[in-house]
Amino acid sequence: MNTFAELGLNDEILQATQELGFETPTPIQAKSIPHLLTSTQDLVAFAQTGTGKTGAFGLPAIHLTKPEDKRTQTLILCPTRELCIQITKDLKSFSKNLKQIGVVAVYGGASSDTQIRELRKAAQIVVATPGRAKDLIRRKRLLLGNVERVVLDEADEMLNMGFKEDLDAILSETLPTKQTLLFSATMSKEILRMTKQYMRDPLEIAAARMNSGADNVKHIYYMVQAKNRYEVLKRIADSNPNIYGLVFCRTRQETKDTAHKFMHDGYNADALHGELSQAQRDEVMGRFRSRKLQILVATDVAARGLDINDLTHVVNYNLPDDSEVYIHRSGRTGRAGKSGTSIAIIHTRELGKIRSIEGKFKLKFTKELVPTGKDICTKQLYSLIDKIEKIQVDNKQIEPFMPAIYEKLEWLSREELIKHFVSAEFNRFLAYYKHAQDINVSVGDKPLRGERPGRRDRSKRGEKPARDRQDSRSARRRPVHKRLFINLGMKNDLTPTRLIGLINKTLNSNEADVGAIEIMKKFSFFDIEQGVVDRLVDNLNGSEHEGVKVQLEISTDKPTPLPRKKEKFSKQKEYGMSQSGRRNKRSKKSGTSARRSRKK
Repeated sequence: MNTFAELGLNDEILQATQELGFETPTPIQAKSIPHLLTSTQDLVAFAQTGTGKTGAFGLPAIHLTKPEDKRTQTLILCPTRELCIQITKDLKSFSKNLKQIGVVAVYGGASSDTQIRELRKAAQIVVATPGRAKDLIRRKRLLLGNVERVVLDEADEMLNMGFKEDLDAILSETLPTKQTLLFSATMSKEILRMTKQYMRDPLEIAAARMNSGADNVKHIYYMVQAKNRYEVLKRIADSNPNIYGLVFCRTRQETKDTAHKFMHDGYNADALHGELSQAQRDEVMGRFRSRKLQILVATDVAARGLDINDLTHVVNYNLPDDSEVYIHRSGRTGRAGKSGTSIAIIHTRELGKIRSIEGKFKLKFTKELVPTGKDICTKQLYSLIDKIEKIQVDNKQIEPFMPAIYEKLEWLSREELIKHFVSAEFNRFLAYYKHAQDINVSVGDKPLRGERPGRRDRSKRGEKPARDRQDSRSARRRPVHKRLFINLGMKNDLTPTRLIGLINKTLNSNEADVGAIEIMKKFSFFDIEQGVVDRLVDNLNGSEHEGVKVQLEISTDKPTPLPRKKEKFSKQKEYGMSQSGRRNKRSKKSGTSARRSRKK
């Protein structure tokens, strides 16, 4: 497909795409749109953010909408309110020439009354987050009896966030004959189970090479000690004066701390995380989109829906646990034919993750040295000179001041004047990086003293003998758990699935080992592996969940023990006989009476 006109969309939609500057459909659009316009077969599509998937399902949904029917015909479910708002904005742009078609956004963190008023009007297409959609369905305000197609966008993320039960409840309100479209960035076991549960013989397609890094993205990594991550981040910003990028952190707390230090040190940055109100999020994202912010520090979940084509850099302050998430992050730069750079800040033990990503996605990382103070000062100096050279001079505005300026500076020679001017702008960098150290580290460049190359002692590398390593693997299979208390329960609609989703969202990972869960009316207990307890408590305690301030703390109760196999004759062993417990008690009583008789 060379143009949108060849896809079969109606003239009003084609005119809108032309006005928006869209000429050629992306690969996912070229594969999805013809199928959706001509078939009611379910569809599973694998595509990264930035591949045009909103157009892939949105343009056919608009084309197939019956304007005269005001009821909801298409339901689009997505994990976050940012993505919900972004999709709604795009669909309104696509349908701007079709005034009778209404696109309504339904999401938490905003007034439900306003959204209900919108639903009463023309609401042929509804874009919703699962939590708010479920609430409005329960209140009989969102009616799905006429829905012909359901789109599950970012389905993998919805599962990670614990929306499985909400999706079940929502989809049960729709007709079994509906068409289901599932869009996901990753192919996981959960997604496969989802397709079997919700879909009938779906067609599977993928955008270009599934889960591959963009060809015009340069992948590099800096290797430093973990304590120097923040110093590396500052040097990245200082060595790229025109940077316009995203910095991804692992947790909400790390995002807040890093952004706070970054802004305190004078950088043009801000944070995007789950604790911001909707108004705060809109304000931060608005400033970033208009480039009033150069750098945005964010979690993966918070950055969903942030669709920008001209990012120069993506920085992985921490590598994600899932290598596919790295590809998802790096795909946010190098769009629209532009080049981009994806940077990973790693320590020595994370080199294996880099090699895993290279092998899985057939891309190549380049190891680069963290810029030195001299490198940064040189780049900043040349950037300043370029800026001065290219600046627009308004002669009318500045001319009245020039005689006084000439008189003030006439004692300086041309060379001295340049030195004074550059120093006024540049002294901060010179002073800061005057004694900057080389913070790069290497792995295995030189053998330790007294060793033969290639024969390094395991104990010096921190490795264990084979038997100990086997024991360690066994220990990892059964992690030690701690029992936690949380002040959420059935009264807050908490279920085991939603609790696990909350844990995964807070830790930005679905790898934590969760044990027994007890949901009470107003509070709950759960067991979780000890290694993530501190991070979970730090990030979740004091945060807000659906209007409730979360209280999370280590329980004074002992962790729930693992179930044991019941032994035969356990009661008999306890009483020391092989007969029934009742007869054992009689035997004891008889023995006591005999002893009394002997005393008498």
